[in-house]
Amino acid sequence: MRTFDWELLPYFLAVARAGSLRAAAEITTTSYGTVNRNIQALETSYGVRLFYRTKRGFRLTQFGETLLPAAEAAEAAVFAARKKVEGTDRSESGLIRFSVTPTIGYDIVAPIIARFQDLYPNIDLQLNLTPEIQSITNDETDVSLRAAATVTDDVVARKLLRFSIGVYAHRDYVETILPSAGPNGSGLTWLGPAALGVPAPFGAAKLRHDMTDGYMRIKLLLQGAGLSALPTAVAKSYPDLVQIPGTELNKGPWLWILLHSDLRKTTRVRRFVDFLADELMALKG
Repeated sequence: MRTFDWELLPYFLAVARAGSLRAAAEITTTSYGTVNRNIQALETSYGVRLFYRTKRGFRLTQFGETLLPAAEAAEAAVFAARKKVEGTDRSESGLIRFSVTPTIGYDIVAPIIARFQDLYPNIDLQLNLTPEIQSITNDETDVSLRAAATVTDDVVARKLLRFSIGVYAHRDYVETILPSAGPNGSGLTWLGPAALGVPAPFGAAKLRHDMTDGYMRIKLLLQGAGLSALPTAVAKSYPDLVQIPGTELNKGPWLWILLHSDLRKTTRVRRFVDFLADELMALKG
C-alpha cells in the first residue's frame, strides 16, 4: 500500500461507516468537500470505484468491500502502535482523553478534577461528557468512567462502588402534587428514558419527555416537572430534591474505570486513574 493511501484511508473508513459525505466530515472533523476530494483521489489511485453514489447515500462497491477489512486492519495496527508508544511515557504531563456521562460528570467528577489539577498542574484532560459509550479499543477515548452491571470489553476495568438509586422530586412537587396522586402514581409525571419505562410503584404515572441525558432530567426535576430515579450520590448535590416518601433505595449499576491495557503504565494516566478511584471510593460512606 502506497504512502499516499495512508492519508486517504481514514476518509474511506469514515464514509464506509457513516454512509454519507456530511456524516463522514463530522467524524473526521473536516469539511464535506475535503472528504469528497480524498475519496475521489483514493479511487483514482486504485483505478476503481469504491462507492456507489445514490440518493440515500454512499454504498460500498465490490472493490470497496474488498478494501474495507484491509483498511480496518491498518487502522487497528496504527492504534495499537500509538498505545504502545504512549505506554512508555513516564512523565507527569500531557493530555488524557476522558469520557464520562453528564450526570456523574457535573456533580461528582467536576470537584475531583479541580482537586486533581492542583496536584498535577501539567496533566490536562480532554473531557467528553456524553451518555454514549465511547470505545477504548477503537481509540475514541483513553479513560472512561462507566456505570454498568458488567464490563465485557477487552480493556483494563476497575470496579469501584455500586450506586444506590432512589426516586426524587422537588420538595414543592412532593408537598403540592404528590398528596393528590391516585393509586400507583396516577396523576403524577414520570421523567426518564422511555426505554426503561415507569417503575411498578408508579405504573399509572404519565411518562413524559423521553431523554437519555441525566443532567437534563435533573434540571426538569428542579423545575417541579415530575419525579424520576437518581443515584443518591448525585441527588445529595441538590438540597431541593427529596426522596419520595414511602419509597426505598434500590441497588443500581456498578461504577467502573476503564482504560486501555497499554496505557496502565503511562505515568500521567496512572496518576489520574488512581486519584479518581480513591476520590470515588470515598463516596461509599
